[in-house]
Amino acid sequence: MTAPDAGGPAGAGDHVGAVPAPFGQRLSDVADRVGPLCVGIDPHPGLLTAWGLGVDVTGLREFALRTVESLVGAVGVVKPQSAFFERFGSAGVAVLEEVVAACRAAGLLCIIDAKRGDIGSTMDGYAAAYLTEGSPLAGDAVTLSPFLGAGSLSGAIEVARANGRGVFLLALTSNPEGASVQHARNADGMSVAAGVAAAAARSNATERAAGDELGPVGLVVGATIGSAATELGLDLASVGGPLLAPGLGAQGAGPQDLATVFAAATRAVVPTSSRGVLAAGPDPAALATAARSLNAMLRGLRTPASGSTKA
Repeated sequence: MTAPDAGGPAGAGDHVGAVPAPFGQRLSDVADRVGPLCVGIDPHPGLLTAWGLGVDVTGLREFALRTVESLVGAVGVVKPQSAFFERFGSAGVAVLEEVVAACRAAGLLCIIDAKRGDIGSTMDGYAAAYLTEGSPLAGDAVTLSPFLGAGSLSGAIEVARANGRGVFLLALTSNPEGASVQHARNADGMSVAAGVAAAAARSNATERAAGDELGPVGLVVGATIGSAATELGLDLASVGGPLLAPGLGAQGAGPQDLATVFAAATRAVVPTSSRGVLAAGPDPAALATAARSLNAMLRGLRTPASGSTKA
């Protein structure tokens, strides 16, 4: 299968050969125009088999590129899960590079779900791979782990900013094991998750002062966490960056849960569903219909912007 022709949301992919406009601006524009839904591209073995494809690189490529092609016009954002590509070694990573290129050609914003996190020159290497214009693995944003200290990611954040890209820092994930770290409190009583949110807010201060609705530094906050954000002292509305919210659909969260979890910050939310949409495949029309239907349900999150000084 070849990469789809350009024809997605206007402006989202118009940056071949040049540093794109700021990620927060592009994400907000796409969400307003197409809807906030992000579809995860998670080619795990069960889905490959369900689609009648081999659990091999050929099946991986068919699955991933067919998904991209089917979603053009139905959503504005996709999120390939790097692990499902890496499991096939260099050939799988090459398919991920094809997916990044196909998203760009189609005008889809692409968030690489890699959850990288390290220090010093090692983190610099990850930033070069996932955030630098010209790298074949550089989508529009990448997920990062801040649990070696949010400050260890400052270099990557600056690379993202300089290259018109974004990062999403893990803050409150929906897996039960995450609570042992993310809910822990320091000597001052601040939770680890709240500290990550505060660091993101500081990183976005320049863009917010300039009147931008969203800065380049977002958070990953699970749609299934209930009232945890409030209980742990996270001021999500003040982060000033996008809030990636996995857990919609197969993991149990519905659109109504987003209002509970995110409250006044719902306009910044990027709700994510993977199996809930991908289960409609392999028929392209069925995939598009499932995505378009869920996206329509989520449009109510796009309340008028507040706090932005731009028209």
